[in-house]
Amino acid sequence: MELKRVVVKPYAKDKFELVEDYYVPLPEYAKPFCGGIFRGPTPLKIPKGYLTNGANTPRAFWSLFPPNSPEYLSGIVIHDYLCDWAKSKGDYKIADEVLKEAMSALGVASWKVKLFYVACRVYHKVKYRR
Repeated sequence: MELKRVVVKPYAKDKFELVEDYYVPLPEYAKPFCGGIFRGPTPLKIPKGYLTNGANTPRAFWSLFPPNSPEYLSGIVIHDYLCDWAKSKGDYKIADEVLKEAMSALGVASWKVKLFYVACRVYHKVKYRR
């Protein structure tokens, strides 16, 4: 996966808005997401105006992992967008896998990629265990 950086501007307290459409090539394993709604020859389009709060890092860890760090914000935006569309446990798993791949493509340290991935997996398993 090859990614360019997302362009955002502050929107409100702890919120950011995309200032241009953001196109993301989805890996092949992500094609079944939400019954294939993002299937097709074109990449996933996250529309201009999409709002995100960045990473949902507990405030106590913001000095180590700020929610709006340019290092991984592009991956977080992709993950947030996919999670907004997710309808099943499988969709959340795909969103988490795409986050892992996106963070790796952005050059984030492998230990940090694993930490974010595991945190997301645990969160989604606990929140959506029904």
